[in-house]
Amino acid sequence: MQPAVFLDRDGTLIEEAGYLDRIERLVFFPYSVDAVRLLNRAGLAVVIVTNQAGVARGIFPESFVAEAHAHLRDRLAAGGARVDAIYYCPHHPDGTVDGYRRACECRKPGDGMLRSAAVLVRTGYGRTEEQRPKPGVSADVVVDNLIEAVSWIVGQPR
Repeated sequence: MQPAVFLDRDGTLIEEAGYLDRIERLVFFPYSVDAVRLLNRAGLAVVIVTNQAGVARGIFPESFVAEAHAHLRDRLAAGGARVDAIYYCPHHPDGTVDGYRRACECRKPGDGMLRSAAVLVRTGYGRTEEQRPKPGVSADVVVDNLIEAVSWIVGQPR
Protein backbone atom coordinates (compact mmCIF):
# COMPACT_ATOMS: atom_id res chain seq x y z
CA MET A 1 0.00 0.00 0.00
CA GLN A 2 1.46 3.35 -1.08
CA PRO A 3 1.30 6.31 1.31
CA ALA A 4 -0.86 9.14 -0.04
CA VAL A 5 -1.56 12.80 0.55
CA PHE A 6 -5.16 13.96 0.18
CA LEU A 7 -5.57 17.56 -0.95
CA ASP A 8 -8.62 19.74 -1.25
CA ARG A 9 -8.79 21.43 -4.64
CA ASP A 10 -10.31 24.87 -4.05
CA GLY A 11 -8.44 27.08 -1.63
CA THR A 12 -5.54 24.64 -1.26
CA LEU A 13 -4.23 23.75 -4.72
CA ILE A 14 -6.02 26.52 -6.61
CA GLU A 15 -7.41 29.86 -5.48
CA GLU A 16 -10.88 29.80 -3.96
CA ALA A 17 -13.29 31.04 -6.64
CA GLY A 18 -16.64 30.24 -5.08
CA TYR A 19 -18.31 28.08 -7.71
CA LEU A 20 -15.60 27.56 -10.31
CA ASP A 21 -17.69 27.67 -13.47
CA ARG A 22 -15.16 28.78 -16.11
CA ILE A 23 -11.65 27.48 -16.84
CA GLU A 24 -10.20 31.00 -16.85
CA ARG A 25 -11.16 31.28 -13.16
CA LEU A 26 -8.97 28.25 -12.30
CA VAL A 27 -5.87 29.93 -10.86
CA PHE A 28 -3.07 27.97 -9.23
CA PHE A 29 -1.31 29.31 -6.16
CA PRO A 30 2.29 30.15 -7.16
CA TYR A 31 3.69 27.23 -5.12
CA SER A 32 1.14 24.54 -6.07
CA VAL A 33 2.98 22.85 -8.95
CA ASP A 34 6.22 22.78 -6.94
CA ALA A 35 4.40 21.37 -3.90
CA VAL A 36 2.79 18.54 -5.88
CA ARG A 37 6.10 17.77 -7.62
CA LEU A 38 7.81 17.53 -4.20
CA LEU A 39 5.16 15.06 -3.03
CA ASN A 40 5.66 13.04 -6.23
CA ARG A 41 9.43 12.96 -5.71
CA ALA A 42 8.93 11.87 -2.09
CA GLY A 43 7.09 8.80 -3.41
CA LEU A 44 3.68 9.87 -2.13
CA ALA A 45 0.51 9.42 -4.12
CA VAL A 46 -1.35 12.71 -4.54
CA VAL A 47 -5.13 12.51 -4.38
CA ILE A 48 -7.49 15.46 -4.74
CA VAL A 49 -10.85 15.33 -2.95
CA THR A 50 -13.30 18.11 -3.69
CA ASN A 51 -16.97 18.97 -3.17
CA GLN A 52 -18.55 20.17 -6.40
CA ALA A 53 -22.06 21.17 -5.32
CA GLY A 54 -22.31 23.47 -8.34
CA VAL A 55 -23.41 20.38 -10.27
CA ALA A 56 -26.32 19.71 -7.88
CA ARG A 57 -27.20 23.40 -7.85
CA GLY A 58 -27.31 23.59 -11.67
CA ILE A 59 -24.46 26.11 -11.90
CA PHE A 60 -22.39 23.91 -14.20
CA PRO A 61 -22.71 20.39 -15.64
CA GLU A 62 -20.70 17.44 -14.41
CA SER A 63 -18.85 17.51 -17.74
CA PHE A 64 -17.34 20.86 -16.70
CA VAL A 65 -15.86 19.24 -13.59
CA ALA A 66 -14.11 16.74 -15.87
CA GLU A 67 -12.92 19.58 -18.12
CA ALA A 68 -11.56 21.54 -15.14
CA HIS A 69 -9.76 18.48 -13.80
CA ALA A 70 -8.22 17.75 -17.21
CA HIS A 71 -6.98 21.35 -17.33
CA LEU A 72 -5.60 21.02 -13.79
CA ARG A 73 -3.76 17.80 -14.68
CA ASP A 74 -2.35 19.38 -17.87
CA ARG A 75 -1.03 22.41 -15.97
CA LEU A 76 0.58 20.18 -13.34
CA ALA A 77 2.12 17.95 -16.01
CA ALA A 78 3.60 20.99 -17.76
CA GLY A 79 5.46 21.67 -14.51
CA GLY A 80 6.61 18.08 -14.05
CA ALA A 81 3.99 17.22 -11.41
CA ARG A 82 1.12 14.74 -11.36
CA VAL A 83 -2.02 13.93 -9.44
CA ASP A 84 -2.66 10.21 -9.05
CA ALA A 85 -6.42 10.47 -8.59
CA ILE A 86 -9.21 13.01 -8.29
CA TYR A 87 -12.43 12.26 -6.42
CA TYR A 88 -15.32 14.69 -6.29
CA CYS A 89 -18.80 14.86 -4.86
CA PRO A 90 -21.40 16.47 -7.16
CA HIS A 91 -24.21 16.14 -4.61
CA HIS A 92 -25.87 18.60 -2.27
CA PRO A 93 -28.99 18.14 -0.14
CA ASP A 94 -30.31 21.53 -1.33
CA GLY A 95 -29.53 20.91 -5.00
CA THR A 96 -31.96 21.78 -7.76
CA VAL A 97 -30.90 19.07 -10.23
CA ASP A 98 -32.65 15.71 -9.88
CA GLY A 99 -30.24 12.88 -9.26
CA TYR A 100 -27.74 15.17 -7.55
CA ARG A 101 -30.04 16.51 -4.81
CA ARG A 102 -29.23 14.32 -1.85
CA ALA A 103 -27.23 14.00 1.30
CA CYS A 104 -24.38 11.54 0.87
CA GLU A 105 -21.28 10.26 2.60
CA CYS A 106 -18.99 11.33 -0.24
CA ARG A 107 -19.62 15.01 0.47
CA LYS A 108 -16.95 16.41 2.79
CA PRO A 109 -16.88 16.41 5.74
CA GLY A 110 -18.40 12.96 5.25
CA ASP A 111 -15.93 10.13 5.08
CA GLY A 112 -16.79 8.79 1.64
CA MET A 113 -13.83 10.50 -0.05
CA LEU A 114 -11.61 10.92 2.94
CA ARG A 115 -11.60 8.84 6.11
CA SER A 116 -9.44 11.12 8.24
CA ALA A 117 -7.69 14.48 8.11
CA ALA A 118 -4.09 14.88 9.24
CA VAL A 119 -3.09 18.35 8.02
CA LEU A 120 -5.23 21.51 8.06
CA VAL A 121 -4.16 24.25 5.67
CA ARG A 122 -5.25 27.82 6.44
CA THR A 123 -5.79 28.90 2.80
CA GLY A 124 -9.28 28.92 1.32
CA TYR A 125 -11.74 28.27 4.14
CA GLY A 126 -9.07 26.75 6.39
CA ARG A 127 -8.91 29.69 8.82
CA THR A 128 -12.67 29.55 9.30
CA GLU A 129 -12.61 25.79 9.78
CA GLU A 130 -9.80 26.14 12.30
CA GLN A 131 -12.12 28.25 14.47
CA ARG A 132 -14.86 25.58 14.30
CA PRO A 133 -13.13 22.26 15.00
CA LYS A 134 -15.14 19.14 14.24
CA PRO A 135 -15.71 16.76 17.16
CA GLY A 136 -13.35 13.83 17.00
CA VAL A 137 -11.18 15.35 14.26
CA SER A 138 -7.84 16.92 14.98
CA ALA A 139 -4.95 17.98 12.81
CA ASP A 140 -1.42 16.76 13.42
CA VAL A 141 -0.21 20.18 12.30
CA VAL A 142 -1.76 23.45 11.15
CA VAL A 143 0.04 25.46 8.48
CA ASP A 144 -0.65 28.53 6.36
CA ASN A 145 -0.45 27.03 2.88
CA LEU A 146 0.18 23.94 0.79
CA ILE A 147 3.94 24.36 0.44
CA GLU A 148 4.30 24.51 4.25
CA ALA A 149 2.14 21.39 4.54
CA VAL A 150 4.27 19.58 1.97
CA SER A 151 7.47 20.57 3.80
CA TRP A 152 6.04 19.07 6.98
CA ILE A 153 4.72 15.95 5.22
CA VAL A 154 7.96 15.05 3.42
CA GLY A 155 9.89 15.57 6.66
CA GLN A 156 7.86 12.92 8.52
CA PRO A 157 9.37 9.48 9.02
CA ARG A 158 7.67 6.62 7.19
